[in-house]
Amino acid sequence: MSGHSKWATIKRKKGKEDAKRGQIFTKIVKEITVAARVGGGNPEGNVRLRFLIDKAKNANMPQENITRAIKKGTGELPGVNYESFTYEGYGPGGIAVIIDLLTDNKNRTAAEIRRLFTSKGGNLGETGSVNWMFQQRGVIRFASPTASEESLLELLIDYNIDDIDKDENNFTITSDPKQLESIKKVLTDAGYAIESADIEWVAKDLINLPEEEQQKAYDFLEALEEHDDVQHVYTNLG
Repeated sequence: MSGHSKWATIKRKKGKEDAKRGQIFTKIVKEITVAARVGGGNPEGNVRLRFLIDKAKNANMPQENITRAIKKGTGELPGVNYESFTYEGYGPGGIAVIIDLLTDNKNRTAAEIRRLFTSKGGNLGETGSVNWMFQQRGVIRFASPTASEESLLELLIDYNIDDIDKDENNFTITSDPKQLESIKKVLTDAGYAIESADIEWVAKDLINLPEEEQQKAYDFLEALEEHDDVQHVYTNLG
């Protein structure tokens, strides 16, 4: 649908390293707490929470951390009240970005993100300034040395699949968001170990930059990803 993204490959590899170092735990805990607060602490009745628990387990987060985060969300344990908000804007080379944040101090976080944009050659935009370049889709990622695009298409023939992207042994399936959970179950039942399954902002078209601009864009995106309050960064960089 949108072509292969080199940034997606870099981000995937970096995410695995972050998980090994436990750096991803803090961000997942925030998401679990908010999901439990909004939809309740029972994963059977809270699809978002169920996805996040799977995400936590894939990152090797201890069960006690998951349970504690859920209880903080439901009020069984004292915890921080996180506020969610989204920024849109442009990075180096004119790449479009959408950033999801969770913070206990919106004013502090907003100031830090604005400084980051300015220092890295980006520009914050108004709400709606770039999201028209994206659409929300279900995105599932997993690795398999034996799967092929043809075998996956055959397995998922009854579902609305937009795209199957293969990078070495890594697969990314983009689909109708309403079918995300069903597709995940089919893949899990077929023996695939799902790394992540979530609804994401997916660029309708990717853009490529000259090498010197590309590195500036990577540095900018990585700086955003490393901010403690940034949960997700979406871009149209190829």
